Amino acid sequence: MILALNIKNIALIDEAEIDFDDGLNILTGETGAGKSIVIDSMTLLLGGRANKDIIRNGAQKATVEGVFFSRFKY
Repeated sequence: MILALNIKNIALIDEAEIDFDDGLNILTGETGAGKSIVIDSMTLLLGGRANKDIIRNGAQKATVEGVFFSRFKY
């Protein structure tokens, strides 16, 4: 389960930190608010292919970090 998502320099987002709660989490907002950017960032975090075009203009690099909780014992 994902607990938090940290996005830096992706598309129009300078920096955003999103904390998720137990249960259902819903992204809502007007057109252009960045909902798709958050979903695309989660796709990158889970192993999706990155394209340098997603780096925000003027930035050298972009990062996506996630905090996960697992009940599995290794």
